[in-house]
This record gives sequence, structure tokens and C-alpha cells, in this order.
Amino acid sequence: MLQWIFGPMKEFEVSTKTKDTNAGTLLLQKARVNWYLSINADNLPQQIKDKCQSTFRNLSIEGKEIEFSKGFADLHSVSYENILNGKGYGLNDAKDALVIVSAIRNTII
Repeated sequence: MLQWIFGPMKEFEVSTKTKDTNAGTLLLQKARVNWYLSINADNLPQQIKDKCQSTFRNLSIEGKEIEFSKGFADLHSVSYENILNGKGYGLNDAKDALVIVSAIRNTII
């Protein structure tokens, strides 16, 4: 999604890489993206824990916060269903994202 909006990746940096948390920076054609991914519930913001939510997804663009935690799992399910039915996104659509994920995964810090 980020590449479709902000253009292709120029470079990346991984600043944190543990068994349950990764973080870093992507420099895209039109944006610098600081990213943080964790499967450790201890890293959830307190207000999310207080709501008994198990996930938190948000974007901050020019100081404006956009939270999109709710409905995210449903979006994936609908997308996967479309793919299995021969509709929706294919490998060519995902190629650039897969290249980034592979590079990040293979980074040693």
C-alpha cells in the first residue's frame, strides 16, 4: 500500500530485529516511513490494552493519526477469498512488497 501511494522504495534501514519485534525506516520516492511491527502484546499501547484489543494498526501522516485496527482481519479475509476465486491481487501486484520484506528479513544488524 505504501509503495502505491508514495512510490517505489529507494532504500531501507532496520534498527530493531528481535524474535518478536522489528522496526526501521523505508525511504520511498515521496515519503520517509518509520515502521514498527511487533507480535508481543506487551508492546501494545496502554489504551489498546485497556480496550482488550489484541491488535493495533495506525499511520501518522504529517501529524494526523489514522487508526485502522478494526476491520483489518476482515479485509485480509475478503482479499484472500477474491484471490482464491481468481480475482483481486496477484503475484505481480505483490512483487515489490515481497522484495522489501525479503530484504528486511535477511538483514543482519
